[in-house]
Amino acid sequence: MTILWLFLLLALANGTPVIAHRLLRQRWNAPVDGGRLWRDGRPILGKSKTWRGLVVGITSCALLSLVTGFGALFGALFGTLALLGDLVSSFIKRRCGLAQSARATGLDQLPEAIVPMLFAAVWLSLEWLEALVPVVVFVAANMAISPLLFRLGIRKQPH
Repeated sequence: MTILWLFLLLALANGTPVIAHRLLRQRWNAPVDGGRLWRDGRPILGKSKTWRGLVVGITSCALLSLVTGFGALFGALFGTLALLGDLVSSFIKRRCGLAQSARATGLDQLPEAIVPMLFAAVWLSLEWLEALVPVVVFVAANMAISPLLFRLGIRKQPH
Protein backbone atom coordinates (compact mmCIF):
# COMPACT_ATOMS: atom_id res chain seq x y z
CA MET A 1 0.00 0.00 0.00
CA THR A 2 2.95 2.33 0.66
CA ILE A 3 3.95 2.13 -3.01
CA LEU A 4 0.47 3.22 -4.09
CA TRP A 5 0.41 6.16 -1.66
CA LEU A 6 3.85 7.30 -2.80
CA PHE A 7 2.77 7.13 -6.44
CA LEU A 8 -0.31 9.20 -5.58
CA LEU A 9 1.87 11.76 -3.80
CA LEU A 10 4.03 12.07 -6.92
CA ALA A 11 0.91 12.47 -9.06
CA LEU A 12 -0.52 15.11 -6.70
CA ALA A 13 2.67 17.13 -6.45
CA ASN A 14 2.94 17.31 -10.21
CA GLY A 15 -0.73 17.24 -11.18
CA THR A 16 -2.43 19.69 -8.85
CA PRO A 17 -0.47 22.70 -10.20
CA VAL A 18 -1.77 21.84 -13.70
CA ILE A 19 -5.33 21.54 -12.41
CA ALA A 20 -4.98 24.79 -10.42
CA HIS A 21 -3.84 26.55 -13.59
CA ARG A 22 -6.85 25.21 -15.46
CA LEU A 23 -9.29 26.26 -12.74
CA LEU A 24 -7.77 29.57 -11.65
CA ARG A 25 -6.37 30.75 -14.99
CA GLN A 26 -4.34 33.91 -14.35
CA ARG A 27 -5.15 34.30 -10.64
CA TRP A 28 -2.18 33.99 -8.28
CA ASN A 29 0.13 32.97 -11.11
CA ALA A 30 3.26 34.93 -10.20
CA PRO A 31 6.26 33.14 -11.73
CA VAL A 32 8.79 31.69 -9.31
CA ASP A 33 11.63 33.31 -11.25
CA GLY A 34 9.91 36.70 -11.18
CA GLY A 35 10.10 36.83 -14.98
CA ARG A 36 13.87 37.30 -14.85
CA LEU A 37 16.26 36.08 -17.53
CA TRP A 38 19.42 34.02 -17.06
CA ARG A 39 22.73 35.26 -18.41
CA ASP A 40 21.99 33.41 -21.68
CA GLY A 41 19.02 35.75 -22.25
CA ARG A 42 16.43 33.01 -21.71
CA PRO A 43 13.95 32.81 -18.82
CA ILE A 44 15.39 31.21 -15.69
CA LEU A 45 12.40 28.85 -15.39
CA GLY A 46 9.55 30.34 -17.39
CA LYS A 47 6.16 31.78 -16.59
CA SER A 48 4.48 28.39 -16.17
CA LYS A 49 6.39 27.71 -12.93
CA THR A 50 4.34 29.70 -10.43
CA TRP A 51 4.13 30.23 -6.70
CA ARG A 52 0.51 29.09 -6.94
CA GLY A 53 1.67 25.76 -8.36
CA LEU A 54 4.24 25.32 -5.59
CA VAL A 55 1.72 26.11 -2.85
CA VAL A 56 -0.98 23.86 -4.33
CA GLY A 57 1.42 20.96 -4.98
CA ILE A 58 3.02 21.08 -1.55
CA THR A 59 -0.29 21.54 0.27
CA SER A 60 -1.99 18.68 -1.56
CA CYS A 61 0.89 16.35 -0.65
CA ALA A 62 0.80 17.45 2.99
CA LEU A 63 -2.95 16.79 3.19
CA LEU A 64 -2.81 13.36 1.54
CA SER A 65 0.17 12.45 3.68
CA LEU A 66 -1.74 13.40 6.78
CA VAL A 67 -4.62 11.12 5.73
CA THR A 68 -2.28 8.21 4.93
CA GLY A 69 -0.50 8.38 8.26
CA PHE A 70 2.85 9.52 6.85
CA GLY A 71 2.29 12.91 8.47
CA ALA A 72 1.88 16.40 7.08
CA LEU A 73 5.58 17.23 7.47
CA PHE A 74 6.60 14.22 5.38
CA GLY A 75 4.06 15.21 2.70
CA ALA A 76 5.13 18.84 2.64
CA LEU A 77 8.79 17.88 2.28
CA PHE A 78 7.96 15.22 -0.33
CA GLY A 79 5.92 17.74 -2.35
CA THR A 80 8.61 20.38 -2.03
CA LEU A 81 11.28 18.00 -3.33
CA ALA A 82 9.07 16.83 -6.20
CA LEU A 83 8.47 20.40 -7.28
CA LEU A 84 12.13 21.34 -6.85
CA GLY A 85 12.95 18.44 -9.17
CA ASP A 86 10.47 19.89 -11.64
CA LEU A 87 12.07 23.34 -11.34
CA VAL A 88 15.50 21.83 -11.99
CA SER A 89 14.23 20.14 -15.15
CA SER A 90 12.68 23.45 -16.29
CA PHE A 91 15.95 25.25 -15.66
CA ILE A 92 17.84 22.64 -17.73
CA LYS A 93 15.25 22.80 -20.53
CA ARG A 94 15.56 26.60 -20.71
CA ARG A 95 19.36 26.31 -20.90
CA CYS A 96 18.94 23.85 -23.78
CA GLY A 97 16.73 26.37 -25.59
CA LEU A 98 13.53 24.36 -25.21
CA ALA A 99 10.31 26.33 -24.97
CA GLN A 100 8.03 26.21 -21.94
CA SER A 101 6.05 22.98 -21.86
CA ALA A 102 8.27 21.54 -24.62
CA ARG A 103 8.61 17.78 -24.54
CA ALA A 104 11.79 16.30 -23.10
CA THR A 105 11.17 12.64 -22.34
CA GLY A 106 12.92 11.56 -19.16
CA LEU A 107 13.88 15.07 -18.15
CA ASP A 108 10.16 15.87 -17.79
CA GLN A 109 9.58 12.98 -15.37
CA LEU A 110 12.73 11.74 -13.65
CA PRO A 111 13.93 14.67 -11.48
CA GLU A 112 10.44 15.26 -10.06
CA ALA A 113 10.09 11.55 -9.22
CA ILE A 114 13.58 10.47 -8.16
CA VAL A 115 14.38 13.35 -5.79
CA PRO A 116 11.31 12.93 -3.54
CA MET A 117 11.55 9.13 -3.70
CA LEU A 118 15.13 9.22 -2.42
CA PHE A 119 13.85 11.28 0.48
CA ALA A 120 10.95 8.84 1.05
CA ALA A 121 13.31 5.87 0.94
CA VAL A 122 15.35 7.34 3.78
CA TRP A 123 12.43 8.74 5.83
CA LEU A 124 10.34 5.55 5.55
CA SER A 125 13.25 3.06 5.50
CA LEU A 126 12.12 1.61 2.17
CA GLU A 127 13.76 -1.20 0.29
CA TRP A 128 15.23 -0.07 -3.04
CA LEU A 129 12.45 -1.81 -5.02
CA GLU A 130 9.75 -0.07 -2.97
CA ALA A 131 11.34 3.26 -3.87
CA LEU A 132 11.88 2.36 -7.53
CA VAL A 133 8.39 1.09 -8.36
CA PRO A 134 6.58 4.44 -7.81
CA VAL A 135 9.19 6.17 -10.00
CA VAL A 136 8.71 3.69 -12.86
CA VAL A 137 4.92 3.78 -12.56
CA PHE A 138 4.92 7.59 -12.39
CA VAL A 139 7.08 7.92 -15.50
CA ALA A 140 4.96 5.41 -17.43
CA ALA A 141 1.68 6.97 -16.27
CA ASN A 142 2.92 10.47 -17.07
CA MET A 143 3.88 9.46 -20.59
CA ALA A 144 0.61 7.55 -21.13
CA ILE A 145 -1.83 10.06 -19.61
CA SER A 146 -0.22 13.31 -20.76
CA PRO A 147 -1.42 13.03 -24.39
CA LEU A 148 -4.98 12.52 -23.12
CA LEU A 149 -4.70 15.59 -20.89
CA PHE A 150 -3.43 17.53 -23.91
CA ARG A 151 -6.43 16.42 -26.02
CA LEU A 152 -8.77 17.45 -23.20
CA GLY A 153 -7.14 20.90 -23.12
CA ILE A 154 -5.75 20.47 -19.62
CA ARG A 155 -2.09 20.45 -20.72
CA LYS A 156 -0.54 22.81 -23.24
CA GLN A 157 1.73 20.09 -24.68
CA PRO A 158 1.71 16.30 -24.45
CA HIS A 159 4.75 14.98 -22.55
